Amino acid sequence: MHLQKRNNIKILGDGEATMVLAHGFGCDQSMWRHLVPAFRDQFRMVLFDLVGSGGSDLSAYDKAKYGTLQGYADDLVEIVDHCGNGPVVFVGHSVSSMIGLLASNGAPHKFTAQIMVGPSACYIDDADYRGGFSREDIDDLLDTMAGNYLGWSSTMAPAIMGAPDRPALGEELTNSFCRTDPDIAKHFARVTFLSDHRADLAKSTIPTLILQCSDDLIAPREVGDFIHRAIPGSALAMIENTGHCPHLSAPAASIDAMRAFLAAPR
Repeated sequence: MHLQKRNNIKILGDGEATMVLAHGFGCDQSMWRHLVPAFRDQFRMVLFDLVGSGGSDLSAYDKAKYGTLQGYADDLVEIVDHCGNGPVVFVGHSVSSMIGLLASNGAPHKFTAQIMVGPSACYIDDADYRGGFSREDIDDLLDTMAGNYLGWSSTMAPAIMGAPDRPALGEELTNSFCRTDPDIAKHFARVTFLSDHRADLAKSTIPTLILQCSDDLIAPREVGDFIHRAIPGSALAMIENTGHCPHLSAPAASIDAMRAFLAAPR
């Protein structure tokens, strides 16, 4: 199947380096609209939708392949091979941060840097590790999604977005969640929230920036600190923001942190 159709790939800009951006759960490539104008003069911008999301080809969704995040990571490597032009910087939001980690760990020569926006390597508390949720919390979340996905979306999306002073952003995320096929969303949620990629963090060998929000329901500060300690030589930028989507609710601060990281000598 042609990659462009499968992942609804769009390419903007004509920079000598390439920036590939991957959205989080329940979202699509439109969520990067504030970042694209800031970087398209410097980079060839590659936008795409994860299979099962946005304008991707839903017929390509295979529960066996996408039963782990590795299936998405394999897709990402294909996209980099097909669309990359020069050094590739990967930007991933939320679960796509771990998708990018798996892809760059498997093919580090294809990436020059990775930027993780609101990442979490494991959502479930474990001994001294705080992921932000108990296993019972996650089970309840998944059960609620299974029983009433649209109701779950209308309740959870505004809380995930944060930005209480801008309710339109919460409505946008709600609408994005509700546009996602419920069966695919439920499966992807289970794969996302039950994943544990803590052991993969130390395997990373490429420069990494972690963008952490000061108040994030999905990825608390402790998670960002853990990832920063675990990835050798990584940088951590704290964004003063309530919510899990700083590229939408705090784009200027996110862009400044990304520019500083990309301009730093390697």
